Amino acid sequence: MNRENIVAKKKFGQNFLKDQSILVKIIQAMPKNDNKIVEIGPGLGDLTKFLVDVKSVEAFEVDTDLCKLLQSTFKEEIDTKRFHINCGDVLQAWQSTLVDEAYDLVANLPYYIATKIILKALEDPMCKNILVMVQLEVAEKFCANAGGKVFGSLGIITQSVGTANIVVKVPPTAFDPQPKVDSAVFLIQKNSDRCDKDFEDMLRVAFSQPRKTLMKNLSSKYDKELLINVFQTLELIQTIRPHQVSTQDYHQLYKIIT
Repeated sequence: MNRENIVAKKKFGQNFLKDQSILVKIIQAMPKNDNKIVEIGPGLGDLTKFLVDVKSVEAFEVDTDLCKLLQSTFKEEIDTKRFHINCGDVLQAWQSTLVDEAYDLVANLPYYIATKIILKALEDPMCKNILVMVQLEVAEKFCANAGGKVFGSLGIITQSVGTANIVVKVPPTAFDPQPKVDSAVFLIQKNSDRCDKDFEDMLRVAFSQPRKTLMKNLSSKYDKELLINVFQTLELIQTIRPHQVSTQDYHQLYKIIT
């Protein structure tokens, strides 16, 4: 299998990163530790060749043509146990943990599946850090702070388990084929795991109609008199919008109303 014969497949959301300077920035942003690296969707292996120089890599690739290419390209690394490729759908392989040791997720994720993969990694106790490239709009939601227009459930879930920041924004010209939107590399450093489904259920109610007040949204499920008392206790005005409330206040709300 020759890489010149590989054509990006739309069904897998493939956009191959060709800008070497971005690859270098990803490597420079990696947390310094002894964790294994997990790469999801290694594609042509352009990021992989940097990663295997740093640590051993466990990769997951759904495209059988790319699997064959990677097995050929990294034959020496496979033989020396620095690289292992799993051919198939990563979400089907992902049980409570993806691998059985501490790991950092480092990847250029396909747009169509990126949010689902990041949320799975936040839940996985073996995943310690997440350094991924995604659509800019998605990165901004995970890294958002209270008061920002895109602050919502993803930002609150992320802040509940660690810290997040955008490393570098990436233009469409960095890829082949070029996507129609900007991308970004961002880093989440975890200090706990996402595990409270009931809290996330409350967030879904809170942000069900983002342009309505938080009081109106929460009143659709929770007792209004209780909410009025909680808002007074937390010094939240009744006209406050969902995106204007801090992660800490959402946790306080949750403790009292559930």
